[in-house]
Amino acid sequence: MYLTGATSFSTDGKVHQGQKTWGKDANAALLSNFEVFQLLTDLKQQRKESGKNKQSSGQQNLNTIMYETLKYISKTPCRYQSPETVREFLAAMKGHKLTKAEKLQLLNHRPVTAVEIQLMVEESEERLTEEQIESLLQTVTSILPGDSEGQQRDSAMATDSKGDRA
Repeated sequence: MYLTGATSFSTDGKVHQGQKTWGKDANAALLSNFEVFQLLTDLKQQRKESGKNKQSSGQQNLNTIMYETLKYISKTPCRYQSPETVREFLAAMKGHKLTKAEKLQLLNHRPVTAVEIQLMVEESEERLTEEQIESLLQTVTSILPGDSEGQQRDSAMATDSKGDRA
């Protein structure tokens, strides 16, 4: 199953927008955290506007799932993304030999260290040089917006750990 309408990936690496419908297609199977966040935010807004107060138990369960998913996903880098940044990121990734799943991991998690890249890219030691990993990090951090407070905390921790080794 895949979702069209929210920002969606296709086999040509492009991001598409359109009517939200569900369907089966072997070429479109992955959703980014940004797409899920955008879809659930839109659904939540539509429900507020409709103003229906009476809900079945199934609807209440769905609301709980939506709430918990939004709560989790709003703590990830996707909350700072937009369709434009996703398009720009995918265009920049064309120069790197990565699978769709690896690109999606990078988009969803916005790695800031070489170790994180190595965890997200399968067999990275064999496939990527240190320069390519640094290039990937530069691309990810320059295009994908992040939590500046969290980045400062991470860089401070990295600096502290380097000082511990000296």
